[in-house]
Amino acid sequence: MRRTTARFATLVIAVQLFAAFPAATAAADDDPFAEARADMVRAVAETTEETAEWLGKTALAPKVMEAMGRVPRHLFVPPDLEDMGYLNRPLPIGYGQTISQPYIVALMTDLLEPEPGDVAFELGTGSSYQAAVLAELVAEVYTVEIVPPLAESAAERLETLGYDNVTVRAGDGYFGWPEHAPFDIIVVTAAASHVPPPLIAQLKPGGRMVIPVGSPFLTQHLLLVEKREDGSVTSRQILPVIFVPLTGGH
Repeated sequence: MRRTTARFATLVIAVQLFAAFPAATAAADDDPFAEARADMVRAVAETTEETAEWLGKTALAPKVMEAMGRVPRHLFVPPDLEDMGYLNRPLPIGYGQTISQPYIVALMTDLLEPEPGDVAFELGTGSSYQAAVLAELVAEVYTVEIVPPLAESAAERLETLGYDNVTVRAGDGYFGWPEHAPFDIIVVTAAASHVPPPLIAQLKPGGRMVIPVGSPFLTQHLLLVEKREDGSVTSRQILPVIFVPLTGGH
């Protein structure tokens, strides 16, 4: 019964995606990557079902899956990897960094429970793919990348694609972006040894943060951190993950 329910949920998500964006799926001539992107969304749904034991659910929010189906991931990877852009796996983007597996991007976005009026902060822009997915769902995204060339290329890419609600800065994201705090949601895309106190301070009461925590050489776990209205903080492990390590002067 559980597997049947999960397959039904997957089917519902796929139908919603195709209904919401007929132009993206009706004609491959208009978008040669439309079929590959739809396959990626299906792969994310299947991986979600496979990891249901950790997640406590068999499907991610439809709006998250729809956002995954809109963002052209092939434009966020190096040109020589464009044909691999929709595989459900991480890919190198240079400078020792990667673009995360689509399933992980979708899961982290889902855990944040983004709302249209939210202001988000991202530590670790990378290719800016996660920022673009969030930009589809929230009002503003502020993202910091410690590698200047990646920050520059990310800003140019987002501008070219019309994501005018994302602001990119080169710097050490460990310290957040106080000028735009507090944030409704915070996402960290590199493994930290601990949850950065500056990010806890900049998380709005009622807000949520998703961050991989652990050693780059040992087990890392994806954590969901929540700040209650009274300012107290709780966290829980979601599932084991592998991320590049967080770097910086901290």
